[in-house]
Amino acid sequence: MGDTRLKKVLIVGGGTAGWMSAAVLVHSLGRQYEVQLIESDEISTVGVGEATIPSIIRFNDLIGIDENEFMRRTQATFKLGIQFRNWGAQGDAYIHGFGSMGRKTGLVDFHHYWLKAFQAGRVDRLDDYSINLLACETNRFSRADPSNPNSPLADIRHAFHFDAGLYARYLRGYCEQRGVTRTEGRIDSVQVHPETGFVTSVTMANGDVHAADLFIDCSGFRGLLIEQTLRTGYDDWSHWLPCDSALAVPCESVEPLLPYTRATAHGAGWQWRIPLQHRIGNGHVFCSRFMSQDEATAILLGNLDGKALAEPRLIRFTTGKRKKFWHKNVVAIGLASGFIEPLESTSIHLIQQGIVRLVELFPSQGFLQADIDEYNQQSTTEFEQVRDFIVLHYHATQRRDTPFWEYCATMDVPDTLRRKIDLFRANGRFFRQNDELFNETSWVQVMFGQGIRPQGYHPLADNTADEPTWRMLDNVRTVMHRVVERMPTHAQYIAQHCKAAAG
Repeated sequence: MGDTRLKKVLIVGGGTAGWMSAAVLVHSLGRQYEVQLIESDEISTVGVGEATIPSIIRFNDLIGIDENEFMRRTQATFKLGIQFRNWGAQGDAYIHGFGSMGRKTGLVDFHHYWLKAFQAGRVDRLDDYSINLLACETNRFSRADPSNPNSPLADIRHAFHFDAGLYARYLRGYCEQRGVTRTEGRIDSVQVHPETGFVTSVTMANGDVHAADLFIDCSGFRGLLIEQTLRTGYDDWSHWLPCDSALAVPCESVEPLLPYTRATAHGAGWQWRIPLQHRIGNGHVFCSRFMSQDEATAILLGNLDGKALAEPRLIRFTTGKRKKFWHKNVVAIGLASGFIEPLESTSIHLIQQGIVRLVELFPSQGFLQADIDEYNQQSTTEFEQVRDFIVLHYHATQRRDTPFWEYCATMDVPDTLRRKIDLFRANGRFFRQNDELFNETSWVQVMFGQGIRPQGYHPLADNTADEPTWRMLDNVRTVMHRVVERMPTHAQYIAQHCKAAAG
C-alpha cells in the first residue's frame, strides 16, 4: 500500500501554545517527521504570567521535564488552589483547592457526611478537611508523598505559577535540541489547494515559501489559518461570559509567598494575582459594557500589593470557541481555537489536551473525516464543560450591587449547568460527565463557597450513626491540621528545592 505517513508538520505561531505543541509533537513523532515552527519577533504573545492546574504534571511527565529545573528556569512557584474573594457576596472568601476532600468512605462521597454534620450544626468549614486548603491558609507547601498512602500527604495535588515568556523560551530550547526547526518572520499570505481547500503553504514577508502536510494554527485570537483562511466560524459565548477585556501588569513581590492564585471580584469583573519568584503577575478582567478602561485601570493599579513594574497592557477578547477545531488539514490550538477567560486557569490545560488529542488521532495522508469529527466532538465537549464551570462562578452569587452582577445573577445559563446546580441544591449530589476536567470536589467547593446550600444530603450517610460520624470528622480534621503544621512554608520549600538564580 505504500507509506501513507505525513512528512511535515508546520506550526504557525509560537508562545505557550506553539512551543507546547512542538514539544509534544517532537517527543511523540520522533525524527521521522519534520516539525517546523514559524513565529515573528514583531508579534507579541498574550501570555502575562500563567497559572495552571494539576494536569500540567502529566504534560511534564509526558515529555520528560525535570520539575525543579523547569521551575528554576521559569521563576515558578507552586499552586495548591485559587482563592476567590467577593464572588458569592461582598466580603466573602473561599478557596477552591486541588485534590481530595476528607477520606474515602465507600460509595458515599465524604462531603455528604460533612453536609450531614453541617446541617446539624456540628461543623462550619470545609477547609478543615482538605490538606490543600489548610496549606493555603498557612502558606505552607510540600509535594505529595505517595510512600505513605494512609497520610494526607499522599493527597496533595499541586500545579504551578510561571512566567509565560520564560516558559516558551524554555520549551523552545527543549524542542530545538530535539530537531524542531524555528523560522523567524511574519507570514504574508497563505496558499490553499484550489480543489480540496487544504492549506498547502505559507509565504513569508521576505518571499520564502514553507509547505507542509499538516498545519497547527497557534496564531492567537486572529486564527490566521483556521479562521482568516478556512472561515470555520466562531461560537460566541459572551452572553454567558460577558467580560471582553483584560488589563495586565506585573508588580514587585511582597511577602509571604502565597501558594495559590487569587481572584478578587470587582464591580464589573475580577482581578487576578499570580505570585512568581521574581514578581507578581496581575490583571483585571472586565466587561467594557459596564466599566470603562480608565476605571478598570484605576481599580487594577489601586489594588496591587507592590510597585507596578510596567504600564498596564490591554487585551480584548470574545469568549467562545471555533465551530471546528480541526478543519481539512488545519488544527487550531490555544487562543486560535477559542478563549475561556482565565478564572480557573484552564488555558494551558486546553492547549495540552488539544495537542495530545491530535497525537491520539494523528492523521495519515488521507485525513479521514471520522478522525476529524471525533477530534471536534471531544474538543467541543471539553470546552463546553469548562465553560459551564466558569459560568457557575458568575451566576452563583448574591451580589446585586452593580448592573454587571445583577445581569450575571439573573441571566439564563446553559441547561447542562442548570441541571448540575439543581441536583446539588436538592441533596448535594454531583455526577461527573464523560470524564470532565473538574470533579465533584471542585464543583462542591465552588457551589458551597458561593452560597448554594443543599436541602439535604445522601440518605445513605445516615446508615452511619451520628456519634461515629462526628468522631470520624473530628479525627480527619485533627490529622489534617497536625500534618500541615509540620510542612515547611512555601518560600522555604522553594529555597530548598527549586530557587531561581539571582538576576
